[in-house]
Amino acid sequence: MSVRELVVLGTASQVPTRHRNHNGYVLLWDGQGIMFDPGEGTQRQMLRAGVAAHDLHRLCVTHFHGDHSLGLAGVIQRINLDRVPHPVTAHYPASGEHFFERLRYATAYRETVRLTQAPVAADGPLAVTPSYTLDARKLSHPVESYGYRVTEPDGRRMLPRLLAEHGIAGPDVGRLQKEGGLGGVTLDEVSEVRRGQRFAFVMDTRLCDGVYALAEGCDMLVIESTFLDEDEQLATDHGHLTAGQAARVATGAGVRHLVLTHFSQRYPDPSAYERQARAAGFDGELTIARDLTRVPLPKRN
Repeated sequence: MSVRELVVLGTASQVPTRHRNHNGYVLLWDGQGIMFDPGEGTQRQMLRAGVAAHDLHRLCVTHFHGDHSLGLAGVIQRINLDRVPHPVTAHYPASGEHFFERLRYATAYRETVRLTQAPVAADGPLAVTPSYTLDARKLSHPVESYGYRVTEPDGRRMLPRLLAEHGIAGPDVGRLQKEGGLGGVTLDEVSEVRRGQRFAFVMDTRLCDGVYALAEGCDMLVIESTFLDEDEQLATDHGHLTAGQAARVATGAGVRHLVLTHFSQRYPDPSAYERQARAAGFDGELTIARDLTRVPLPKRN
């Protein structure tokens, strides 16, 4: 299996700090790169993290607040400057089409790459590839916002004991997988479903149906936790989540690896996010995101 990991480029909310850049994330998935929410400074963070423009195949913007989108201009121009050899597709809320157009053509440059604009207007699938399906779900924020989910198709796991019981070995295993049956033995008799991996990206939002739908059964959930629990009312008023809320979502959804990010500059101690997430009952893998780190997706069960 090819590399599947999250590259964290920036983790700050609203404004960058001395230690946190504006948002920016790249999911590397079987040779394809999906960039989420490039804020200011993303192009430089890519250089520092070892992510090239050639790695990018999709740009996914949750909403058009500056800390989630102002880096689009630089990223798009870099894609063209480097003459990326494959098409790139951009997804973003349809209501923000004019913002995307302004950012795409913020300054003069030479277009060398086919960039397809594919705005999101409703919940549902955005793209189906051999390696994954990309879906969107509407979130709850003062401006229209969508979260994204990447789902690998289910596969089959061959069971050596059952293969041996039926006398199937060597090249016959491959023929059985390809044809679905061999000598009266069906694929179902010697294998089991191997559930595809699932990844979700949830940014600025209150608790809503979309949050739960995106998180359900995920191997990795990247989710904002702008506020700590003592400021829950402030979070709700501004369309955000707290660390405890995000952790309870992950717990209820059966998430294996929770990545908290998008931190308010008002909190100097990031370990408080971890304490509150654990206090809320999440006992899986937990990452408090830091700029320029790589977080591998969990291995399959």
